[in-house]
Amino acid sequence: MYKLNENDKEYIDGLWERIDKKLQWVAPATKDKLPYTTINGVYNNMAEDDVSWWTNGFWGGMMWLMYLGTGNEMYRDVAERSEELLDAAFDEYDKLHHDVGFMWHITAGVNYRVTGARKSYVRASIAADILASRFNIKGGFIRSWNDEFPGRVIIDSMMNIPLLYWASRETGDDRFRHIAVAHADKLMTAHIRSDGSVNHIVHLDPETGAFEQSFGGQGYGEGSSWTRGQAWALYGYVLSYIHTGDVKYLDISKRVAHYFIANICGEWVSRVDFRSPEEPVIYDTTAAACAACGLLEIARVVPEHEKRLYLSAAINIVKTLDTGFCDWGDKEQSILQKGTEAYHREATREIPLIYGDYFLAEAVYKLKGNKLLFW
Repeated sequence: MYKLNENDKEYIDGLWERIDKKLQWVAPATKDKLPYTTINGVYNNMAEDDVSWWTNGFWGGMMWLMYLGTGNEMYRDVAERSEELLDAAFDEYDKLHHDVGFMWHITAGVNYRVTGARKSYVRASIAADILASRFNIKGGFIRSWNDEFPGRVIIDSMMNIPLLYWASRETGDDRFRHIAVAHADKLMTAHIRSDGSVNHIVHLDPETGAFEQSFGGQGYGEGSSWTRGQAWALYGYVLSYIHTGDVKYLDISKRVAHYFIANICGEWVSRVDFRSPEEPVIYDTTAAACAACGLLEIARVVPEHEKRLYLSAAINIVKTLDTGFCDWGDKEQSILQKGTEAYHREATREIPLIYGDYFLAEAVYKLKGNKLLFW
């Protein structure tokens, strides 16, 4: 799938073995949890703290990655247990929003695609119905949150709409695909800037869909460049290309990718915001890990002479995260360190975040030649 030289192939094989070695003891210890971060080295449990939290699908998704990459049934057992724990979120329907894709597409959705499990199909289908129900017909976009601002849309949502592409294919109902395409088209103009940088939060007129205002969101400020937002767009738009075949989405993904590579080149690890002050240095490794996954998908679909740019960047990111930002010891359950929720949220700067581990594992899973697209 990817043309790696012998040194890179050996390196990736070794990295996958280290991920597997660590998760072989972490996974059983975390079987009855939906982790988000670690406290004194031990994963917390969002199944108890906030079962509707947007990241609660990443642990189960990572377990499916490990099961498919190793064949170890223990990982499948943990993945299926996490799916059961997540059922309680359906009882908090009023708390669910656009992030149902993050929660169920890489858990129940993967389970169904791999095993054909009926319960998993129902879970993913309910999630798709919830997401589709958020579509503003007049505005042409999917509302992000359940707050007092019905026109608020965030770039993160591009990673959720693959759930709708799946639902459209699975049910034969084009309505889901039409919603996903309309949303992707709207965000192309509202969120993606001409230089490839990305707005995090945008307010659209709910009656017309017209752009009204952008916000800094989790980045440094308005007009800045929150790196995980760049990664959501980079990966999200190449996914829309894969699901629709519409080359305009690939072109947008490449534009964002070129901006991302230009800003990360040399250091190969992302700070929280590409346009923040030089000091203090605050990393968000989760952005780099997510971007690496998107870069690998671009490398997979572009012509041969273009592949090296994206593949090399992804490998450089993965190696840098491994050698400088991972904990491979037995005192810390998480792997990737120094993830950051938001620039101005000091308590959540440079901490372990479950989606950092997920995207690092997904990138290595891809580089190993595994072909199942989780999104």
